[in-house]
Amino acid sequence: MIRAEDLLSKLIDAMEDPILQEGLRRAVKASVPATNRALQSWPYLAELADYVRKRKETVYSNIDYYIDETLRAIKEKAKANAYFASNKDEALKIIDSIIGNERKTIVKAKSMVTEEIMLREHLTEKGHEIYETDLGELLIQIAKDKPMHVIAPACHLTKERAAELLSSIGVKVTKGMDAEKIVPEVRAFLREKFVKADIGISGANSIASDTGAFFLVFNEGNISLATTLPPVHIALISIDKIMPTITDAFMQAVVQSGYAGLYPPTYIYMIAGPSSTADIEYHRVYGVHGPRELHIILYDGGRKEALKNPVLKEQLFCVKCGRCEFVCPIWNIAGNVWGGRVYGGPLGMGWTSITEGIEKAAPLSMYCLLCGACKEACPGKVDMIKIARYLKREYIEKIRK
Repeated sequence: MIRAEDLLSKLIDAMEDPILQEGLRRAVKASVPATNRALQSWPYLAELADYVRKRKETVYSNIDYYIDETLRAIKEKAKANAYFASNKDEALKIIDSIIGNERKTIVKAKSMVTEEIMLREHLTEKGHEIYETDLGELLIQIAKDKPMHVIAPACHLTKERAAELLSSIGVKVTKGMDAEKIVPEVRAFLREKFVKADIGISGANSIASDTGAFFLVFNEGNISLATTLPPVHIALISIDKIMPTITDAFMQAVVQSGYAGLYPPTYIYMIAGPSSTADIEYHRVYGVHGPRELHIILYDGGRKEALKNPVLKEQLFCVKCGRCEFVCPIWNIAGNVWGGRVYGGPLGMGWTSITEGIEKAAPLSMYCLLCGACKEACPGKVDMIKIARYLKREYIEKIRK
């Protein structure tokens, strides 16, 4: 087990990094008021959050049934290809079999689950040309960094650093440019990639077990292009995103966007199968302007095991809005430097336990102040304080041996 003191130098480095500190300061200053305004303007979001938690409890009380129902609905109702992957190796094997051995151009939407399995790195090693299409995630890809936040992966980067990174891959930007001038250049750079892509990859914010339909929340417009222009679309969706009905799945997407402060989002996109038409004799034909093939992979990655743990089970009610990170005093000064390989901040303690193991997560808990700001901010009322205390005990007992 890593010792908590081994993380201290990383935290000190983060606190002394002027670019990181300025980026975090700007992100927190913009995000916290935005979420507060959304919740004040649309108070029904809090009611929907309670509803979503109850519906997730229904799913978790019989997870195997809902996994089976979702896989069946994907095949029979959405007319898509359905797969189940227990772990990283299984997921990568399935994706490799879909893509094939020939070099492909791949465009990808932001997805924390693909970060868990290191999909981008894997496909690059396989010789494919892959581009993140979310601007923040593209910056993370260029920097060979990890997401600093679940919703805003590059929130720690200043506009000056962003321009420096983008210019390194041929985007026509200069260090002094404002965001208004940077964004059109990124659009021009990525548009060519969208058009020539062989494969589009996404995650999902939720998926309905009654129909196999899934929802994606976004603002840039990149996901609609990444999931409709390529002839093949692959969606990797973790089982904690399963909801009983299409209405429930939509509600989860709404709650996630509201508590992220980006409400209403520019797009909430539903996909319920490959593209199709019935305009000739009302005979349905698949593969029109959008993908001819849709492959949906339900991914476990430690979640079923976490359901057996009464403490870690709490983390599975998280919708990954990231609000807990923005209100956390430790995340405010360290970002996801205080975290595991993928997840940081308050939610990072639980998600790192689930996806990487308790031994990697336990030392993180020693820097939690137990202030409770995260739980108060969480739409799912995830008891992150309970998780932190549990991990602190695990850590102390381990180092005493």
